[in-house]
This record gives sequence, structure tokens and C-alpha cells, in this order.
Amino acid sequence: MKPKTPEEIAIMRECGRRLATILNEAAAMVAPGVSPKDISKKVAEQIKKNDMQPVVLGYDGFPDVVCISVNQNIVHGVPPAAKIKDGDVVKVDLTLGYKSLICDSAVTVVAGTKTTAAVQRLVKGTKEALDMAIVAVKGDGTRVGDISAAAEDVMNKYKLGVIRDLVGHGLGYSIHEEPNIPNYGVAGTGPILHAGMTIAIEPMAALGDWHIIETKGPAPAIAMADGSLGAHFEHTVLITDKGAEILTQA
Repeated sequence: MKPKTPEEIAIMRECGRRLATILNEAAAMVAPGVSPKDISKKVAEQIKKNDMQPVVLGYDGFPDVVCISVNQNIVHGVPPAAKIKDGDVVKVDLTLGYKSLICDSAVTVVAGTKTTAAVQRLVKGTKEALDMAIVAVKGDGTRVGDISAAAEDVMNKYKLGVIRDLVGHGLGYSIHEEPNIPNYGVAGTGPILHAGMTIAIEPMAALGDWHIIETKGPAPAIAMADGSLGAHFEHTVLITDKGAEILTQA
């Protein structure tokens, strides 16, 4: 991946800001009795209103503008028509384009008030893994393994299953660019990141084993093979000279 130009970075900043606003509104809609289909309809309206492109619509045949994955479904969920229940663990993953450049972000929300200590550990640990992975970006010269090891250390601390077959990635002119950003690894190893590069860091974890399967049906998704609950958080990040700038925040 080539570093982005100052003009491209300015566009991605605006893309990330607009995406974050839409994602925050979608996350706020997650509640018992609300259908993920209703959320996706609202997201579609906001995408159009904000002059953005629904990048995942039609990508590998995906039929919607946003991925919404519930409970054991971890990512790539087609928004189901079934209403969300109290205690459901809902992942909202949004990938949008603006002026030919792409940003990507995701959040996990527990619907309603019904929860458990295990679910709180899952969500807190996965979110903290994202935060610490971003902190691990020390600027130009950071290695991918530094990010991967930081995310893995946190998820291991929370005794979570670290998803190994799904990774973060470079992005900008396409959804997935080099390099891959795994959520496990060894610090000081892997590709070198340079200032101006843009990457998606996205820890994914489960309360059980890390293996995943692809489910079928009216609302297919990537799911935990053992049926355990999963969580997913993601930000698009710009590598700067001395650190990282989160692009996907309002």
C-alpha cells in the first residue's frame, strides 16, 4: 500500500467523520423490539443524505448497505428481519465510500438491560483490545506485529477466544488492501507501516473457541462454530509520523 497524499487524507478524514455519525445513529437504534432491517433502512437513508457510497452493497453478492450480526454471528451478517431481544449482542459494521475513498468502522452493542458478567467481559475486552492496538501504533516504522500483539495481549487478559481467520487490513481505494492486520502476533515482526498509510484495526473475540463457520439461510453471516457469543470493534486509522489518528470518529 502506498501512503496517501495530503489531499487523499483530507477526503478520508471527511469520509470517516460522516461514517462515524451514521454508525453512532445506527448503534443508538439497537434496542429490544427493533429489527436490524429497520436499522439498515435508516442507515441507507443517511448514506444517501450524506452523499456517500454503500460500498458493501453488491460486494461479493452482499444484499444490504450495512452488516449487522447478532449474538453468535460475528461479522458479515445480512441484517435479519427478526426483532432484537433484550440481552442480544449486536455488531454493526459499516463500510462507506466518499469521493472514491473508503473508511470502515464497527461497534458492538448489548441491547436493553439484560446482561451477564461474561458478556460485559467480552465487550469490554474487545473494545479495550482495539484501544490498545491503536496505542501500539508509534508512527512511521511501526510493524504490524506490534498492533497484533497488543490486541492479542488484551484479549488473552480477558480470557477471550481470539478470532484468527478474520483480520484487519489496509484500505483506501478498495475495501481490502495490503497489509493484513491480524489480531494475534509477535511485536517487532511483520510488514512495516509508514506515515500516510491507512488501515482498519478490528479485534474480534468470542466467549468460547475461536473457530468460525459460514451460515446460510435468509440472514447469512460468519458465526462462531461453537455457538458462543462474539464481539467486534473497528476503526480506520491513519499512520502519522509519531502515532495514529483515528479517522472514524465524529
